Formats: sequence, C-alpha cells, structure tokens
Amino acid sequence: MNKLFLLAGLLITFSSPAQQVIAHRGAWKNSAQNSLASLREAIRLGCYGSEFDVHLSADSVPVISHDHEIGGLSIEKSTVAELSRVRLANGESVPTLEAYLREGLRQRKTKLILEIKVSRISPERSLLLTKYCVRLVRKLKARKQVEYISFGLPVCRKIRELDPKAPVYYLNGDIAPGSLPGGIQADYPYPAWEKNPGWLPEAHARKQKANVWTVNDSERMHAFIDRRIDFITTDEPERLLQLLRP
Repeated sequence: MNKLFLLAGLLITFSSPAQQVIAHRGAWKNSAQNSLASLREAIRLGCYGSEFDVHLSADSVPVISHDHEIGGLSIEKSTVAELSRVRLANGESVPTLEAYLREGLRQRKTKLILEIKVSRISPERSLLLTKYCVRLVRKLKARKQVEYISFGLPVCRKIRELDPKAPVYYLNGDIAPGSLPGGIQADYPYPAWEKNPGWLPEAHARKQKANVWTVNDSERMHAFIDRRIDFITTDEPERLLQLLRP
C-alpha cells in the first residue's frame, strides 16, 4: 500500500506542469525595454524566456523595438544607420536582431522569445521580415534557443513553412486553440483565457503548450498558476519568480 501511495505521489509530481516565467521585453526595471541589458537581467534572474519585438528597417535589417516608431523615427521608413543614432532610456543604441541573438547565445538557459511585428506598409514586408528572422536564427545556429510569436497568422504559418520544428505561438486570442493551424499554439492575453475557460484544457488535451500575457498583478498570477498554464509573460518577472518559489 505504501508503495502505491509513493507511486501516486511521484505521478502527481511529474505530471504537474511547472509554470515558466517570460520577461516581457526583458527584465527592464533598471534599464530599458528591449535592451541588451534587459536581456542580460532576464538571464540573471533565471527566467525561462526573454521576449522581444522585431521590425524591418527601410534597408531590410531586422531591429529590436516594441513600437513602430522610436526616437521620432518610423522604423520601417528609416535605415539601420539612422536608427542606430537613437538612444534607449539606458543609453544603449537600438539593437539589431543579430546583436540581440548573439548576446542571448552567450548562454543556453534562457530562451529568446522573438515576436515578429506585423508591417504597417504591406503583408509582403511582414513575410519578408519573417524570412530574414528565420534565416538569421538558422545562420547563428540559434534554433534550439529561439521561440517565435506573432499577431499575424500568415506570419505564424510562414515560420512553420520555413522551419517546421520551430515553436510558434499566435498572440491575438481570437481563435480556440483546437482551431489553430497545425503546429501553431496559443499565446493569448489574459482576458481571452478568462473569457473562455475551456480553452486551456482544450490546448492541453491536444498536447499543446499555452502562454498568457501580460500578467502583472499577484492575484492574477496566482489564478493562472492554479490553472496550470505553461508560461506566464509579465513585466514583473521578479514578483512572479518569488511567487513560484517553493
């Protein structure tokens, strides 16, 4: 009987998923969002991943920024030389994707969660950026380190076409996980998961991973921890890591 209880306990231990912390735009409280310093801090904290956003410059260089404009410049209408003169809040220049990946590849623990931004100019530019990102990840031998996310379903499909083994997550929250195209998983804002409580069990029943963003308050963190979501993206990685400590 004791052996049975021990076996049951082991099964519970190994079958209970552990939530993983993703730092939204890095861990940037003491630096700047989407900076190399914020990436280094996410790594230092031991986050599962550091999320960052990628746009395509006018001269076809992938660069890191959340917004479509930075320092008064439209990223898609500015060259990388022009963008490099912009300074982030911590004094860094705007990183290129290559610089960000190379920094992240100095270690192998924290994943690089690469968001491909949808172009405001044309759908074709979104797919061109996708091609450049996947190509650079392959060139730098970073495929095991990088996971992809996007609000653009065509972008997600293109990633799967270019790299069928790449982890790809759709961000928009408007499609049930079971209805997503093959190989694409759900990375949805918390209102989508709260409004559709059956979606998370549906994802897990299909052996899909699931992420929630952007969860910053402790009460909601606890709620999603209790629901056994796989990943939580947050601007407060320090707080979430503290909550998850045994």
